[in-house]
Amino acid sequence: MRCRTFYRRPEGRLTRFAGAFPAPASLPYSYIEPAATTWRRIIANLRNRMGRMASLPYSVQQPAGPCLWGVSDAMRSSCILRLLFLIAISGYSAPSIASSQTFTSSARSTESPLAVVSVCGDTAINAAASKALRLVCQNPPITHTATSATIPLIVIGFVGGFVKPDDLRHPEPLFALYLGQEYGSEVHARAFSNHDAKDAQSYVLQLLDTNHDGIVSSEEKKRARIVIYGHSWGASETAAFARRLGRIGIPVLLTIQLDIISKPRQNPGVIPPNVARAINFYQSNGPLHGRPTIVASDPARTSILGNIRMLYGHSQVNCTNYGWFARTFNRPHHEIENDERVWNQVASLVVAEMQNSPPTGLARKSQDTRQAVSQADARMP
Repeated sequence: MRCRTFYRRPEGRLTRFAGAFPAPASLPYSYIEPAATTWRRIIANLRNRMGRMASLPYSVQQPAGPCLWGVSDAMRSSCILRLLFLIAISGYSAPSIASSQTFTSSARSTESPLAVVSVCGDTAINAAASKALRLVCQNPPITHTATSATIPLIVIGFVGGFVKPDDLRHPEPLFALYLGQEYGSEVHARAFSNHDAKDAQSYVLQLLDTNHDGIVSSEEKKRARIVIYGHSWGASETAAFARRLGRIGIPVLLTIQLDIISKPRQNPGVIPPNVARAINFYQSNGPLHGRPTIVASDPARTSILGNIRMLYGHSQVNCTNYGWFARTFNRPHHEIENDERVWNQVASLVVAEMQNSPPTGLARKSQDTRQAVSQADARMP
């Protein structure tokens, strides 16, 4: 049924403009005018809000009638998708930036509550998450002799969407757990929600405070060896968290972003100057697809290892850690999260930083993206 819009004839009666049923013969305009005015105001406000947020291709001026559905099917679908996204992010609240580098004993413990799970040997782990780390588990851990002077690598992961940081159905927390199990005291790895930047900062400061006086000195900050990774909103938080650490003088060795979906008031495509190296993996299909390019705010201080495009279609990645709706309508965004090729690359990058050897040959530059993708596809089982 098409939406009905009424207008006033000179004689004061209503006439049907577009509808499936005859217009009322004697309904006075005053009966419908208050409701029409209210709906007109609501729709105008909605279009203005969505237009500012998503740059809708149509005018955001006040519409001529109260009917939102009197538009094309494509525009209607676009409105619905953007409205659902608006509802999804309506509960978001940005974390406050801590102005002090001190912390108390209330900070999270460095011990992971998930340490009893064997990442590479527990058959009870979700099949999709386990498959994502299949190649990682097949690689023998790199032997590296740690000394008392060795500064452990700090690896911070951020999960996407509203995923909990201890949800082992997703590879982000599982990878952090893997690093702790395989490399012991050489690495401190922990996953956080993408809205828990304050807790992640407290965790980092706690690890950097080697003399345990509750204050992180400038010398302790300079010795920091930090890697940050994340997927979707977690990838957005990856750049934001690196920028947050930069404000208090803490350097970051490497950021790894998987299919960046920008969070409100964040600019994840620009890597802050306190980051030494950065890499971006993305895909271009589906309603949610990541940013294709990241750039350095200061190219003299930050090296972009590559913007790697991943292709999906001929070979599907296991995404059973998501529900039917996500697998059906947003599959590529979750395929890149569960892609074993991506996590094998991520592990190589992290291990290279652990060995103090910059991974110049692990990722292709942006001009060699197609070659890197074709090689990765050839390795797909």
